[in-house]
Amino acid sequence: MDPLKSIIGPKVAGVRVVPIVTKIVALFSVFLLASNFASNYINLVLNQGEQVRLANRILVKDLAGVYGFASTQNEIFVFNKNLEEAVKAIEQSAAKDLSGQHSTAFGVRKDGSYLFWSSKDAKPARFDDADALKTMTASGSPEGKLSFRQGGATYFGVYKYNDKWDAYLVRAEEQKEFNEQTQAIFVRVSVIILIMTAVCLAVGAFLVQFILRFVSRMTQSIMKMQTGQKLELIDLKGAPNDDVTYLGASFNQLSSTIDNLMSIFRRFVTKDIAQRAYSEREVRLEGTTRQLTILFSDIKGFTFMTETLGTDIIDVLNLHYQRAIKKIHDENGIVGSIIGDALLAVFGTLSAGTTNKSHEALKAAYLIQDVAAELRQDIAAQRELIVKRRGALTDAEERVYRAVLLEVGVGIDGGEVFYGNIGSYERMTNTVIGDNVNSASRLEGLTRIYRVPVVVSEAIYKEVEGCCEGFRFVELDKVQVKGKTEGKRIYWPVRTQFVDEAMEQEFRHFEAGLAEYYGGDWKKAATLWKPVTLPLIEIFRDRIEGANAPENWNGIWAMTTK
Repeated sequence: MDPLKSIIGPKVAGVRVVPIVTKIVALFSVFLLASNFASNYINLVLNQGEQVRLANRILVKDLAGVYGFASTQNEIFVFNKNLEEAVKAIEQSAAKDLSGQHSTAFGVRKDGSYLFWSSKDAKPARFDDADALKTMTASGSPEGKLSFRQGGATYFGVYKYNDKWDAYLVRAEEQKEFNEQTQAIFVRVSVIILIMTAVCLAVGAFLVQFILRFVSRMTQSIMKMQTGQKLELIDLKGAPNDDVTYLGASFNQLSSTIDNLMSIFRRFVTKDIAQRAYSEREVRLEGTTRQLTILFSDIKGFTFMTETLGTDIIDVLNLHYQRAIKKIHDENGIVGSIIGDALLAVFGTLSAGTTNKSHEALKAAYLIQDVAAELRQDIAAQRELIVKRRGALTDAEERVYRAVLLEVGVGIDGGEVFYGNIGSYERMTNTVIGDNVNSASRLEGLTRIYRVPVVVSEAIYKEVEGCCEGFRFVELDKVQVKGKTEGKRIYWPVRTQFVDEAMEQEFRHFEAGLAEYYGGDWKKAATLWKPVTLPLIEIFRDRIEGANAPENWNGIWAMTTK
């Protein structure tokens, strides 16, 4: 998995699914950093306050030394009248206590002029902080704390009035320089906090990831199910006995229940309806007109089977349908309905536009025939075993044997039909409605008359011929089935793998005779059909034997039965 996606999470339906571990780690990182930095800042402020208090004590002590020395120098000045020497002595004495780059000690008169200036900084022209000067002169107290600005910098300190010099003596430190050391400590501590937080978060993330590892596994499994639209069980092997595992176990139980319901649901609805119900979470009463291919399959001799087998016929039908329906699904068909011995399948709903739906229906038709043939072979093999063991079957057993030898006819037609759900929201069914549906059923009935396994319409012939390989179409007839007013051409699709030269020769003889038959020259048709041994030829020989084509013959044979 992409490392970035494991942190920020993948997108599902355009929405980012952020892992809960990432949220927990992010939340705790904010809290840890905020609390640690806040604690560090509060500690800084408290320390600075305490340092200022201690610094003021030191400044008071320093100022007392400057004050005493200045008083002494005033006495010397009164004696020798040398002001410059006295001021210089005071400055040199005060400079001994100045440790900072911007530490200062000075004397300022009430008019703002300096008595003396002791500092590594250059001496200003005058003391220009009027508010601070006013504080000293108007406070009524000869000494106190003082904050002032000088040369663009902020200072804090203490002052005391010296009446001998008639000036205020000040001992001060620059605020920024005084705080530099504590701020440097703050930065170093902050870096340590960041490193420790990162280490703690890494360890915490690992521990949280380990504790919640099954949350990630559950999320990935559910995303996989959502993508594949299939419910599965979450692998909880090795999971601890906590509420997360209980949640996963509950999901597995629910998943099993829903999966069972979906399996039952799929057995009663078509595959496309089940897929739509899963993705859209509902089944609506709706339908559309579509171009589809309809396959109708029916079991021949069903009345004899039911009379012989009774309720046991259900087992035979299930055995046949179990195999036949799978073959239909393999060719992208869906089973629309099963009514006793009849099965209706629709092609073109699952692979619309991607494959030839009529070709898929043809392949499914012969796979159904193969299924019936395999079942007959299995039953015949069982009969042989019984005969070898007992010598013969009883009359009743022979009747049962004939009853279970399934033979299936298949009719296929295609065209525009209505496909969708009808009924009510209390009870609905999926259906396909259209003339082509009825036509497929009629074509299946013709398999008994023409004695071929599969009969298709001209629409199927045109859609497959020249497009798909595997089938050789033999035109059977032009018929007007019962209930219809128009005649249509019908075809027998034969799998090319079983067409040898002899069979192809028979097909050509039959088609040549069929052309004369359509034209009304039945005698010539009979002559051309003499070499033909195909079972379907018998119906034509019965029609034309000893007869000529009727008046107004148009080549269409009208069926009187379904």
